[in-house]
Amino acid sequence: MQILDLPMLPTEQRIILQAVPWETYETLLSLFGDDYPALRLNYLNGVLEIWMPGRTHENIKKMLARLLEAYAEERGLDLNGYGSTTFRRKAKERGLEPDECYVLGTLEEVPDLALEVVITHGMVDRLEIYRGLGVHEVWVWDQKKLSFYILIDPDQPYRVQQRSQVLPDLDPDLLLQFLDPTKQTQSVKAYRLALRSS
Repeated sequence: MQILDLPMLPTEQRIILQAVPWETYETLLSLFGDDYPALRLNYLNGVLEIWMPGRTHENIKKMLARLLEAYAEERGLDLNGYGSTTFRRKAKERGLEPDECYVLGTLEEVPDLALEVVITHGMVDRLEIYRGLGVHEVWVWDQKKLSFYILIDPDQPYRVQQRSQVLPDLDPDLLLQFLDPTKQTQSVKAYRLALRSS
């Protein structure tokens, strides 16, 4: 399996703030919200991480999303996306913006699966935020590898699995063969052809 080596282009910038009240987090969301779509706010039990993804992050995220959406179309699945909408839950003191997220069928309060691209590791545990929000599955691309974190029990940490439970027929190795953010349209077309012949 060949995966493209991408140079580290503009790096991700991060700031960590401690002991931030929930109300301050919500105020920042309302201030920045839709006017600053590249700004991300991770909130976990009073710790606020403010960060901006870099170009490499966004290229890989977009390519993964396009491949996943092509898979759903080729397999006739009713996959609906939220993009990087903010999800938050005051009772659990958690909030974040996924890189991309989806639900099978009708849009709900919480997505079925979220995509996360890791270029640099942050200080706030995003999986712990997702667990508190009740997101069933998180796909994490890190170091050219795709891992599937499945929430079996909301009171326990995610478990790593070899394949998705939301999309059990999706072959992750096949998908990763077409992860080339420098040739997005050609890669998606080639992936579609591979799916049709499999």
